Amino acid sequence: MRAATDSNEDGRRQRSEASRRRIVGALLSLVREGVLMPSAEQVAARGDVGLRTVFRHFDNMESLYREFHAAMMDEVGPIVARPLTGNTWQEKLHAMVAKHAELFERIMPVRMSADLRRHTSPFLVTQVTKLNAEMRAGLLAVLPKHLREDRDVVEALDMALSFDSWRRLRIDQKLSAQRAQSVLEITVKKIIA
Repeated sequence: MRAATDSNEDGRRQRSEASRRRIVGALLSLVREGVLMPSAEQVAARGDVGLRTVFRHFDNMESLYREFHAAMMDEVGPIVARPLTGNTWQEKLHAMVAKHAELFERIMPVRMSADLRRHTSPFLVTQVTKLNAEMRAGLLAVLPKHLREDRDVVEALDMALSFDSWRRLRIDQKLSAQRAQSVLEITVKKIIA
């Protein structure tokens, strides 16, 4: 009798985990399609689960944001972890522009969705703040001392290499990813000249 109970519990646990994955996958899919604030009904329909299942698995939005973030980080982790190439700081800074362009292009709809929800989510505020701090630290690690000590140059580079700049170039100015990257490269060169 105990083996049957254990087997039933394992089956329920596996179905529950599969439902959670479908819900998070549905949310990611909708956001990537441009539905930046999908409703629970849309997520349930896309994930082929009941609306009650969505709420049962994610009784608050913070838990959904955490899994959403984890799923996205699984995808972009290799980009983030990839070391910058180049022998000089200038070459590494150029590689950083390319890396940021690749990363931002990949996360753009997800980040835009998170930005819309950030005012209601301490978790999202923490994650955006953490990402910005990590990117700034990476920038400072590449710059030579004389540029690190020039606060205006650091602030200008930090702004130029931010997601907000990328979003503006891609969405507001309607540039292609390749052209947006070229504009960032020109901007960075002008700042450090």
